[in-house]
Amino acid sequence: MAKYMLLIYGDEQSMPEPGSKAMEEEGAKYEVFTKSIVASGNFLDGDPFLPTTTATTVEVRGGKTKTSGGPAEKTEHQLLAYYKVQAKDEAEAIKLASRIPGALYGSIEVRPVVQFD
Repeated sequence: MAKYMLLIYGDEQSMPEPGSKAMEEEGAKYEVFTKSIVASGNFLDGDPFLPTTTATTVEVRGGKTKTSGGPAEKTEHQLLAYYKVQAKDEAEAIKLASRIPGALYGSIEVRPVVQFD
């Protein structure tokens, strides 16, 4: 089976407040999805990220390390979470991605993972 990253993008500013009823409802939707892909054997790994304000970007140029606060790219949507799954092909990975709750208001990038033998 091939491995895929399902990268969940959305607008951090429109996310429900932590601890709110809306956040609990969103979390429950993700729990249902996660349990379904664990049960199907597709799930390999997955977690949400803290806000991009907690990110540090690292670059090495000319042997010197430079760091800056925030994500590497400033974009309309931010990388919020990921699932690493296994699927028989890209079509199956896309079907899994389309069931992620965040696909209803953001976007899911399906990216094949290189497998070294």
